[in-house]
Amino acid sequence: MNFKVNGEEYEVAAPSNRLLIDLLREDLNLTGTKLGCDDGSCGACTILVDGAPSQCCMMLAVSYQGRNIETVESLAQKGELDPIQKAFCDEGGQQCGFCTPGILMTSCALLRKNDDPTVVEIAQALAGNLCRCTGYTKIISAIRKAALEFQKTRRNKEPQKVAI
Repeated sequence: MNFKVNGEEYEVAAPSNRLLIDLLREDLNLTGTKLGCDDGSCGACTILVDGAPSQCCMMLAVSYQGRNIETVESLAQKGELDPIQKAFCDEGGQQCGFCTPGILMTSCALLRKNDDPTVVEIAQALAGNLCRCTGYTKIISAIRKAALEFQKTRRNKEPQKVAI
């Protein structure tokens, strides 16, 4: 099967019963994605598939043929934390850290679609991610802080209007 993971093309021979999370963690050594519940209820295994959050603990790898997958390893670039990662560190949006990769990926998808989400929109986006340590207050604060960075980046990319 062929697919793209974190911008890199892969061709792998995956048995028809191989779960995507196992392929990512064991075959590609991308261990940031966590296996929490094994039934799709906790969100620790959340990755992005073609830009949308997807829980990969129950999905067969072969169903991702030709897809674009992003894992938490895709966020930091050239040794620099992604704005979402930095905001989580600054705001204390993680404690044990087990759920953090899935929450980061869900947050990334949200902010790419909407860089000015309300608290309600953030809560709705996070509905599939469980965190038993933080109580979500600091997570929401971190996402709001990251949103400000996403807004700055968007403004810097917008063409400048010239008055005539």
